[in-house]
Amino acid sequence: MQTLQKTEIEAALNELDQWSQDGNFIKRSFTFENFKEAFTFMSRVAFEAEELTHHPNWDNVYNKVNISLNTHDAGGITQKDIDLAARIDAIAKS
Repeated sequence: MQTLQKTEIEAALNELDQWSQDGNFIKRSFTFENFKEAFTFMSRVAFEAEELTHHPNWDNVYNKVNISLNTHDAGGITQKDIDLAARIDAIAKS
């Protein structure tokens, strides 16, 4: 899979909700009311990631979840990252 060009990444980020680029990653943080909601969110994201065979880098402390995405095999940001970010946004909105 080929990495996206800077203009392609910028266009994709404009379509996503609060994601930003940090080097070779796109990142977003989520805050929930409590740990249970954060963990439920992470579980739902895990099913989507598994379906796409594309797994996030993430961490969780109590009610906060930080996610960063890139395609390790490609060495940067690819359409896989954008697709997973869009699914994560949909989960966050529901």
